[in-house]
This record gives sequence, structure tokens and C-alpha cells, in this order.
Amino acid sequence: MKKIFFPMLLTLLLIMGSMGSAVNAAVFNIDFETTSKGIQLVNLDTGTVVYQKNATEKLEPASTTKIMTYIVAVENIPDLEGTQITVTEEVVTDLLGTGSSLAGVKEGEILTALQLLNCMMVPSGNDAALALAYYLGNGDPQKFVDMMNEKAEELGCTNTHFMNPHGLHDENHYTTAEDLCKITEYALTLPYFSEITSQTYYEIPATNVSPEPRYVYTTNMLISQNAGGEYYYRYCKGIKTGSHDQAGYCLVSTAVKNGYSYLCVTLGAPSVDSNGNKVVTNGAFVDTKALYEWAFDSLEIKTVLDKNKSVCDIPLELAWNQDTLLLVPEKNYSTILPEDVSETSVIITPHLPESVEAPVKKGQVIGTATLSYANQVLTEINLVAAESVERSELLNSAKTAKEIFSSTWFIVIAVIIVALVLIYIILTMIYNRKKKNLRKVKKYRKM
Repeated sequence: MKKIFFPMLLTLLLIMGSMGSAVNAAVFNIDFETTSKGIQLVNLDTGTVVYQKNATEKLEPASTTKIMTYIVAVENIPDLEGTQITVTEEVVTDLLGTGSSLAGVKEGEILTALQLLNCMMVPSGNDAALALAYYLGNGDPQKFVDMMNEKAEELGCTNTHFMNPHGLHDENHYTTAEDLCKITEYALTLPYFSEITSQTYYEIPATNVSPEPRYVYTTNMLISQNAGGEYYYRYCKGIKTGSHDQAGYCLVSTAVKNGYSYLCVTLGAPSVDSNGNKVVTNGAFVDTKALYEWAFDSLEIKTVLDKNKSVCDIPLELAWNQDTLLLVPEKNYSTILPEDVSETSVIITPHLPESVEAPVKKGQVIGTATLSYANQVLTEINLVAAESVERSELLNSAKTAKEIFSSTWFIVIAVIIVALVLIYIILTMIYNRKKKNLRKVKKYRKM
């Protein structure tokens, strides 16, 4: 298998993106029509969703289902190259009459797990997908499907449910452009995924039932220069096509140009018209190519926050000769914006306490800031102290004394003491007066 640089590059970008905040949203308007029912376009460099269309609508994913099949297979087969799997009779018979796309694996044929993954992802072989499901399900593909649904839940895909490993029509088999984007971003971090899905063909080596090598070819016309025709887009890489009458045309792909990388999911472009006639134009290909061209031509990554530049300040207490503290972002933040829009168009709204007390350490989290553009929240980032500030013990002692003297308990105790003193004075006066009167009486009696 020919190794290419793109898989390593894309995986690196995804890892870097995962170090930041959660997926951001900066959905922009496009100036052309799309036919796909559900779309999500994400800039992988920043994790920013730059375009959506019905991204949370439940739609059938057809063979893009196999992205999840790939995930479950890779995570449950420790040795992909060494694990040998025999294609069972059920794999062949289960697909009879379904009109499935096939890789042409044969009953009784022994292939490695890695070879079956290639046969599943390049020519979209339902037979290869089912062979993996029978193997990992110990003869029961439903057990494998259960694993797919468990993984979808683990990835936070709340609007996804699988009924099979290949994507054939079932009313209870669905996902969304948003969920499929999450699934694909995860798959891109797994071994071999980018390399396999970027191939335009795959050579199946000689096996126990086929003495000659066989070739299978990609169904993704965006990456095939020879077969793609007007669909071909030189910057596109992978990933998976899908189509049947109920699902329409579907496509998941990535593209890299001039240092920018995007992931695009398009679901439900019409494959048949209202009369049941086949729609020749693959709208998923057309929409995806147009979206990539728009994104690369119209959008730029712009630095909004620099961790070395202050965002605002906050009143500072208990510090000698310093009454404010500068705050900086915890990390740099960049996002995708239209070329003609300045980064200053992003609104920064701090969320801070009324003041902060010394001592303060440089980098200490003081508050947060919400970043928004065109009434859309992009992200929330921590604001931290730009410097360390020591506490003035003199000011702290004065503050402590003030707090003591103004505390409720101190006031209550002071009132009680004053009252007791007054009572003592009054009692003393009464006692002295009585004593004086008693002396007068004694003196009078002596006379």
C-alpha cells in the first residue's frame, strides 16, 4: 500500500485542534444553491463549523455508515495485519438481491482484517463490511451493530442509530451531518484510516481462492483524476461515499489547500426524481466541491486573542501602590473569518468578579471571556493574571481590623459590653446613693 504524507498531516492537525476548546461555530452564508439535505463543513485547523444546513436533521447515511464500521473493527481487532478472517456463506447470501456495492470477496476466502478494511472503504464493499461484522459478532452481526451504537453514544452522537454495518436502507438507520462529522473526526485519528480512504484503487493480493491479484477502485470521483471528470477536485482527500434511493447521494471528505484543511459532510442529495427516475448528477459531489472552493477562496484563519496581550483589567485590593490587575487570555485563540472581516469584529465579553485580592500568581484564572461574531458564540476562554502581585501585610492587617470592627458579632459584643458598663454605672450610682442616704440616717439618729 502506498504511503502518503497527508494522513500524518491531517492526524497532526486533529490532535492540535483537540488541544483547544470544543467545536466552535461561525456559520457563514454562501452565495450558491446546494441540493444536499444535510451539510456540515468544518475547518479542522481551528475546529470551527463554517457552514451548516439542516445539520441536526436525521437522515440515512447509506455507505458512509462504514466509517463507524471501520472504527469498531479497528478498536476491537488488535492485530489488523495478522488477523485472518474467513468470508462465510452468510456474507454472500445475506446480500443477494440487495443491489449492494461489492468488493467481490468470495465465500471461503481468507483475508486479513486490514485487507477487508481496504475492500470496505475503497470500493464500498458491503460484503467486506458484513464479513467484519460476522467475525467480531461471533457469527451474529447484530452484536457488532450494538457495538456501533455504543460507540456512537460514547462519541456524543445523540441523533444516530445504526441497524447494519453497511448502510443499506432501514427506517431506523440514521444519523445527522453533525453527528457524522464527529464520527469522522474521531476516525481520522485511528491507524490506517486516512491512508486507506485516500486511495483511488486497492490491489487485493492473491488468496486461497484467487491465485491472481485483483483491483478494486474508489467510488469517490472527487479524488479520481482519471474517472472523476468534472467532479474531480485536486485538493480533496477521501473519505467515503454512499448512495441508495432512500438516502440519496452522500459524501464525507476532507480537503487541504494552502495550509488550510476542511472536513465536509453532505447527506441526502437527490438520487431519484419525483417520478422515480435516476438523477444522474451527484449533488453530494457538486455541493462538496463548491463548498471547498468557497471556503478556500473566502475564509481566513485570523488570530483574535494573543496570550501576551491584555484583554482588560480588574480592580486589585491589598496590593501596595497598585489598584488594578491586567488580564490576558489563557492561550492564543484563532478562528475562521471572511477575508474582508477584521479580527476586531469579534466581540469579547469578559465575565469577572467585582475585584480580586492579592496575592495573585501569574497565570491564575480570574474569570472568563465569551467571544462572539455576528450574534454567534464562537468560544469561551479563561482570563488569567498577567503578572504576580504580592500582598501588603499592612493593608491586609488594616482590612482584617476593619472587617473585625464592622462584623456583626463584634458589634453585638460591643453593644453588650457597653450595655453592661452602663448597667454597672447605674447600679453603682444607685448603690452609692443608697449608701449616702444610709449614712445620713445614721448621723441623724446619733443626734
